[in-house]
Amino acid sequence: MFNKEECLRFIEEENVKFIRLAFFDAFGNQKNIAIQPDALPKAFEKGISFDRFNIKGFDIKGKEDLFLFPDPSTLTILPWRSMDGAVIRLYCDIKDANGNLYCEDTRNLLKEAVMGLRSRKLNIDFATQFEFYLFHMDDNGVSTKTPIDHGSYMDVFPKDKGENIRREICFSLSDMGLEPKASHHEKGPGQNEIDFRKNDPLQAADDAQTFKWVVRSVASLHGLEADFSPKPLKDKPGNGVRVQVYLSEPSKVKSFIAGILVHIEEMTLFFNPCKQSYDRLNHEGAPKFVVCSSILRNQLIRYPQYRQDMFECQSLDSTSNPYLSYMLLIYAGLDGIDSNLDLEQVQKHYIDRTLPSSLKEAMDLASKSDFIKQYVPESILKTYLNGSDEDF
Repeated sequence: MFNKEECLRFIEEENVKFIRLAFFDAFGNQKNIAIQPDALPKAFEKGISFDRFNIKGFDIKGKEDLFLFPDPSTLTILPWRSMDGAVIRLYCDIKDANGNLYCEDTRNLLKEAVMGLRSRKLNIDFATQFEFYLFHMDDNGVSTKTPIDHGSYMDVFPKDKGENIRREICFSLSDMGLEPKASHHEKGPGQNEIDFRKNDPLQAADDAQTFKWVVRSVASLHGLEADFSPKPLKDKPGNGVRVQVYLSEPSKVKSFIAGILVHIEEMTLFFNPCKQSYDRLNHEGAPKFVVCSSILRNQLIRYPQYRQDMFECQSLDSTSNPYLSYMLLIYAGLDGIDSNLDLEQVQKHYIDRTLPSSLKEAMDLASKSDFIKQYVPESILKTYLNGSDEDF
């Protein structure tokens, strides 16, 4: 990781000509401002101002300016750009005019949750698995929704025509300092999966955002669309995000899982924030019941018998904001620990309970939830309740 001085030295030594300062709206959509290298020292010291009123989920009642402060530890070079005048990207902290961290910045919300873990001396890591489709585009650059192949689960070339692109994506990610663990063809035609190694929650969320951007960029360079939407093809498998959670204290895992089961319905709006999410949930390969299983792989929570320190949550999709999602998973799990919840008793009490079947149902549950109101800022909650994001 870089500090400010190392970042400035890197820019000079590597002939960096362009700097992208990136941040995210409430739905996790990446935004950025591009600056020249000579503007970076000022950005570190005083920040770069931007218009908050056009960013989804930012409190429009506030009148003060907001500023982007680059986080030097997130420096990465964009490998698909020409090295003759390199381009780098830095994620940013968002602050107000008084230098206070902005409370509607979801990346900062996750940071606060991680700091709470440290005060408990509890370490939690996340490892994420992403699914996406690759579609051909027409001569105008518009997706045809025609998959690049008709392969199925773990097929190889020539049935799998995405392996070269997946390899290029993994190489690009490695060049950027990310650690992809595995990749393969998924069940759907043109559907792919890439998995990551575990990392601390903030780094895992940063990596998730970088990953989606890299996949879309590399696919576009090949004249293809990378589609992460939950159900891009009506009669084919949907795209999910499986999140593996590792705890440093295995004795607390079951109570952590129980806390998630208790709060999962309230959190679903943030895990599955668009209408299409509910075309995937409750259908083939996606979870339906609020249940934990050590055997069945497609249940909401999978708690494998061979690991006592981890579990897997399988209801999320890529329309979710990983900063919000990981934050809520942490707080729900901690509530389970603090309440000393018994996993078996929770499952018996909530037997036959199902996940919300529609976006409206998920909105209703979130709007009535004291748990959600405790951790999700009012302006962000209102943004989600006013309608889903359809940028996917």
